[in-house]
Amino acid sequence: MTTSPFQAFRIHGDASGQRAGLEEMRTDELSPGEVLVKVAYSSVNYKDALAGTGKGKILRQFPLNGGIDVAGYVAASTDPAFKEGDQVLCTGCGLSETRDGGYAEYARLESKWTISLPTGLTLRESMALGTAGFTAALALFQMVRNGQKPSMGPIVVTGATGGVGSLAIDVLTRAGFEAHAITGKVEQFDYLIGLGAKQCIARKELYWGQRPMESAHWAGAIDNVGGDTLAGLTRVIKPYGNIAICGNAAGIELATTVMPFIIRGLSVLGVASAGTARDIREQVWAHLAGEWKPAHLDAIANREVALADLPGVFDTMLAGGSLGRTIVRVG
Repeated sequence: MTTSPFQAFRIHGDASGQRAGLEEMRTDELSPGEVLVKVAYSSVNYKDALAGTGKGKILRQFPLNGGIDVAGYVAASTDPAFKEGDQVLCTGCGLSETRDGGYAEYARLESKWTISLPTGLTLRESMALGTAGFTAALALFQMVRNGQKPSMGPIVVTGATGGVGSLAIDVLTRAGFEAHAITGKVEQFDYLIGLGAKQCIARKELYWGQRPMESAHWAGAIDNVGGDTLAGLTRVIKPYGNIAICGNAAGIELATTVMPFIIRGLSVLGVASAGTARDIREQVWAHLAGEWKPAHLDAIANREVALADLPGVFDTMLAGGSLGRTIVRVG
């Protein structure tokens, strides 16, 4: 176990407000846990941008290292399930909320949430996926478990150029589904088609209609937007389809009726990736390392940055200027 100082992107909050930046710390200052990890990579999610800028109430205590994703090598472990040198990852599970996250050269994890890197993924690929990829795959996992089949018809993805949306397009295609994309960034249609989308729809051209149920267009949806978009989706999904809810970029309110649920048998599935039970977590990562592994990770994870670059990345993301995924190179 190292006692030398290391670099961390640490977030503070007090009466003077919230501030964040690089600073030195030691491993004995990290949150408690059984597994000390020499971090190789992390990633940037919308939640990280909110936490790192103070524009969202993400952290429940201060100070903490940012970064809800982490992947690296075991440096020391008091749990015999993990040996020095093992490659591991963790996403969510309180990182950068109640315990130190992955934006540091070392992280200490609870063994109950530490996942051995599955065969078929490198550490870098695991963070190209990160929480976004895990969320996209968990959404499909929930849908399939609730009866969704490729033969039922296409699945539409909203917010399709974001991290979850981009990976959802690729994961759906790899799993044998026809994927359609809805986005406000019409200039990125070619990017989405390159990921496997069979149809791209401009958000501004959507008209859902006003009746409780309209003509059904899709067999299901992965929604990253919420608000009026989610309400509209409930009116146009085919019988016994599923909508997996992953985000709320357009709002948290949902104005709809019971009609699609009691006439068409629509199911709305909540996707809470941060606290997913370990057995499901391991199944989803096995899918991502195997038959659902995105074929276009290099195109989706199109930016790699260092810890010092994080503030600029956060600003771009919150301004709506990001595309795909950003990997954070730590080790």
